[in-house]
Amino acid sequence: MFLGIDCGTQGTKALVMEANGAVLGRGYRKHALIERSTGAREQEPSWWVEALRSSVKEALEASGRSDVLALGVSGQQHGMVLLDESKQVIRPAKLWNDTETAPQNEAILRRFGGKQAFGKRFGIVPLTGYTVSKLLWVKENEPENFARIRHILLPHEYLNFWLTGQMRAEPGDASGTGYFNPVRREWQFEVLDAIDEGVGILSAALPALVHADDCVGEVLPEVAADLGLPRSCLVSAGGGDNMMGAIGTGNVREGVVTLSLGTSSTVYSYSETPVQDPSGTVAPFCSSSGGWLPLVCTMNATNVVTATATLLGKSVEEIDGALTRIPPGADGLVFLPFLNGERTPDLPTAQGAILGITSNNFTPDHLLRAAVEGVSFGILNGLDRILQGREATVVQAIGGGARSRGWRQLLADATGATIQAPMEEESGCLGAAIQAVVAWAKADGNPLSFAEVAARAAQIREDATCVPRPELSIPYKNARAAYQRHLEALYPEARQDVPPSA
Repeated sequence: MFLGIDCGTQGTKALVMEANGAVLGRGYRKHALIERSTGAREQEPSWWVEALRSSVKEALEASGRSDVLALGVSGQQHGMVLLDESKQVIRPAKLWNDTETAPQNEAILRRFGGKQAFGKRFGIVPLTGYTVSKLLWVKENEPENFARIRHILLPHEYLNFWLTGQMRAEPGDASGTGYFNPVRREWQFEVLDAIDEGVGILSAALPALVHADDCVGEVLPEVAADLGLPRSCLVSAGGGDNMMGAIGTGNVREGVVTLSLGTSSTVYSYSETPVQDPSGTVAPFCSSSGGWLPLVCTMNATNVVTATATLLGKSVEEIDGALTRIPPGADGLVFLPFLNGERTPDLPTAQGAILGITSNNFTPDHLLRAAVEGVSFGILNGLDRILQGREATVVQAIGGGARSRGWRQLLADATGATIQAPMEEESGCLGAAIQAVVAWAKADGNPLSFAEVAARAAQIREDATCVPRPELSIPYKNARAAYQRHLEALYPEARQDVPPSA
């Protein structure tokens, strides 16, 4: 059997499965979060380790077995884990949604001539939240910690290090650092040299690269004994949570779209060739299955909807009722959901706004619909960017928000696409386990493709499918236009992010 582990922002999940995708056991442990008014969002890597230990033991106990052949780790992208010469953690890890490094990100872009020049030179445009600006922030704000840096890891890489003692990186998660060229699939040492002024310490701190279907190594004997795993258990390369979510939804071939509604929202579609967007809105990431995964991320999603429901004294389950009772466009009420700043559009210091309030639409149901629409319209703008004028026909929706049938129906009506939900909700865990199957098969001398394994393990929940209602196409088109007008009125710089089809 195989084990998938997903270390997210809110907690760590573990899933034990057979090679055909049959789930045998699950585990979960919540994470704490360090938040500051400066925009800092941090976690101690030791919290991830303890959550991994607890969730894996719970999943194995539930399965009643321990014969795990291989495991894979999915991790939240962009996080910065710094180790000293003794391989000890230097400071808490800055996370993907940490926005206090916005000035440093701008400084890095200026150093290389701006967004377009950086993108042309290195194949990607770093946005606030990527790892690279975090390094400059540490240099400027914590020089004593900066001087101690000897190893730089992403969250999933740190957990692989804890499991195996090996430091390795793979192209998918590495794509989100800002110092990796996803087109050429290689580190861009020049970017790091600009931060440490050519000393070369940062470049020397990067892990060696492996392929997406490679193994990092075997689980360390003491870790295997602690977790209850065989000492022969292999650890696959792992990857970022979006890359693993793609694998877990069968998004390993062209034509498949995955839309994730979690704390943040992402939308992505597998490609056999690199995808370039000069504006930097579409991240031209590599996949963790051998190809590329053009992706758009918004930083505000279920956190905004949940906060709105809580403020109104409503349960999350009541959202569906509000979406049913209130028409598209919420009778003119528009919610710009930028509670944590925003990445797409690139507005790291933006604040949320509720606009168009009247005596008719100032109700809890209207506010709930407006919150869901605000989150949805932002990510659908990103989907338009990825599709570049093409229309989506089928979209797989994952994450906590996708559990809402009303939200899935909204997406179907607004896009004109059929919205499907996977049988296994924890697509990150499933994707990590599928990658573990592929890596184990390769190491065993009987290679399997990602498409082969995903076809068996990633199944669809037929009863959760939502089909678009043509009569709502125009109302949603008008609602999206109103959202865009209010967005541009408050943030004129967002005009560059208007989707091509708008």
